[in-house]
Amino acid sequence: MPSHKSYFFCGIGGSGMLPLACIVRAQGAQVAGSDRALDQGRTAPKFEFLRAQGIGLFPQDGSGLSSSEQLLVASAAVEDTVPDVQAATRLGCERMSRAGLLAELFNAAPERIAIGGTSGKSTVTGMIGWILHATGRAPTVMNGAVMKNFVSEDTPFASALIGGGDLFVSEVDESDGSIALFEPTIAVLGNISLDHKEMDELRALFEDFVSKARTAVVNIDHPEVAAIADELHQDRLLTFAFDREAQLIGHALEEAPEGVSFHVTERSSGDHAEVRLQVPGRHNAVNALSAIGAAVAAGVSLHEAAEALAGFTGLKRRLERVGEGGGVTIYDDFGHNPDKIAATLDALHAFPGRLIIFFQPHGYGPLRVMGDELVRMLGEKLTPEDLLILSDPVYFGGTVDRSVGSDTIVQGVRAAGRQAEHIPLRPDIARHLVEIARPGDRIIVMGARDDTLSQFAEELLPLFA
Repeated sequence: MPSHKSYFFCGIGGSGMLPLACIVRAQGAQVAGSDRALDQGRTAPKFEFLRAQGIGLFPQDGSGLSSSEQLLVASAAVEDTVPDVQAATRLGCERMSRAGLLAELFNAAPERIAIGGTSGKSTVTGMIGWILHATGRAPTVMNGAVMKNFVSEDTPFASALIGGGDLFVSEVDESDGSIALFEPTIAVLGNISLDHKEMDELRALFEDFVSKARTAVVNIDHPEVAAIADELHQDRLLTFAFDREAQLIGHALEEAPEGVSFHVTERSSGDHAEVRLQVPGRHNAVNALSAIGAAVAAGVSLHEAAEALAGFTGLKRRLERVGEGGGVTIYDDFGHNPDKIAATLDALHAFPGRLIIFFQPHGYGPLRVMGDELVRMLGEKLTPEDLLILSDPVYFGGTVDRSVGSDTIVQGVRAAGRQAEHIPLRPDIARHLVEIARPGDRIIVMGARDDTLSQFAEELLPLFA
């Protein structure tokens, strides 16, 4: 139960804020919030959903804060000049970060499963949540993406699941260092790669993360994760892998356009099970193996976990097939760092057809950190017939170093012998896609931190009908 009775979320429509606000509201607290997108008239259905949960919405002008008893929840990126922050300061309201509030709720649960890693966190969180729900464990789940299994007419934005049991499942974020706030009983770590921070800092954060847990469920196929696992006592490890000897071993992997299957064997007991997924790609087989490991660590049998995963229907914007028109298939995908984008390209390249990737980088800062790695990966993963189109990066205002932008990435990809174009604006991109796409092509709308990317993918579809 939240320690305060009244919470005000500044930026309540964000992918991390919306589910947290819903969890706090479901636990009996009064919740209200504001959002810049609401003021601009964008993504209206999301805000209608929040109102239906009994959450009051206000303009982001400070008018929603009227009492010192309210607690302001805002990300660290929200500047002091924002009217809500000024109003909270004037009233003397306590302020917490989104991650700080989530950690407080998470750490209060008797059994706590945290999912870390640079890529795949949301999918693994959704898989674990579905396994535990399907096997009657009634978990509370906090996710950064909409879990299709829990979508209904009443909950179209099901990025949270409110449970009545002792289990709390949440993805945790290394990008802002807040992963350090969480005290998991089961820590899941699938991979470590460049995104927002340098590798030395990432290694330290993830090593601290897994060392606090009763059980660390770790992917020893990944060299960086394996190095961390080597420092932990074997009694606190549950290892998984496809290519190495581990406690959970995946094998006999088979890919299909709309799914993937494999077998999993528990080394010590010899127990084994077949896993059939409705989501494609080898990376999702790895995600499933990690989810099975977490479920087993929480007391679910190997067979129960494998059987439940057959019913997992995926997440919104995770290699989500929007539809097909005129022989052109359109996908919507959250890929935004080298590992995520590589996984999507690998999954689609397993089957015929040229890829046309429209990628909107999720900020100038991330491009500075991961730009070189992004160019290297794209040079390796794109085929000579594929085409990469970059718009300008997401920019929400404020001061930011723009020395590395989309044109820099395009130049690097071209230098690697692959096709790439910088087209700053979406209307021009849409016209270009209609001009160049031909039957058999797959168009992928790719990027993060912008809800309107999904809308753009939907709007593209009728252009090819």
